[in-house]
Amino acid sequence: MTNEVRIVEVSPRDGLQNEKTLLPPDIKIALIDRLSATGLRTIETTSFVSARWVPQLADAAEVFRSIRKVPGVTYPVLVPNEQGYRIARQAGANEVSVFTAASEAFNRANINASIAESLERFQPVLEEAKAEGVKVRGYVSTALGCPYQGEVPIADVVSVARRLYDMGCYEVSVADTIGVGTPAKARAVLHAVSQEIPMHALAVHFHDTYGQALANILACLEEGVRVVDSAVSGTGGCPYAKGASGNVASEDVVYMLHGMGMQTGINLDMLVATGAWLSGQLNKPTASRVTKARTTTA
Repeated sequence: MTNEVRIVEVSPRDGLQNEKTLLPPDIKIALIDRLSATGLRTIETTSFVSARWVPQLADAAEVFRSIRKVPGVTYPVLVPNEQGYRIARQAGANEVSVFTAASEAFNRANINASIAESLERFQPVLEEAKAEGVKVRGYVSTALGCPYQGEVPIADVVSVARRLYDMGCYEVSVADTIGVGTPAKARAVLHAVSQEIPMHALAVHFHDTYGQALANILACLEEGVRVVDSAVSGTGGCPYAKGASGNVASEDVVYMLHGMGMQTGINLDMLVATGAWLSGQLNKPTASRVTKARTTTA
């Protein structure tokens, strides 16, 4: 197995869309430009969804058009359906993400559709993307637990992930949306999914509600995964899950990986500076232990 790990930075999209503070476009642009300078190779920049549902990202087209596109860095955007895909393409996006959940109850609450219906919405997106040479990444939410139904059968996670992969997603991110997973469960879910999808096409996405995210990532690294989603300063949360905290902090993940001798290509000092800056913009303490340790004065 390679010792290279690719970090997928999701703070501009998954992080900011669940923050109470609405940042103006120029701050979002500055955030993405700062992230682009750290050595990150994948930065999920925004979401082309209805502003009525996600007002935090109502400026998606403006932000995407204005960011500095660094060679070698990809800037995927989330799209909920064919209409969102076309708007994203008009803005210049050449990689998109789609998402569904392994839990029927969560899908109903989140997007008012069944799993099957959500996948049907993606079919034309995948078809158009293939015809236009656009890469598509898929997310499987609530893979380790659901705020409505509780336990989510591993077979359901495998089924949804396999469907996304078969539809044409080049990579499928297995997500613990509410942060209830523990290492043994995280490893078991990833192992099961990897029996149907090649490990090189899988990623993991953990929230840190119960403080288990780094341990879960380590378990999945030992299982063989080499793509990890995270958000600088630990931004985000889940509006449909009481108490669900933000994504695991990118600074903490990179610090752990570098300490293990893994390669990320990321400048940790620049990432910490960006996380500290972002927490100031959001008027809240950073959720990153590394950033706290490196910026707190006695």
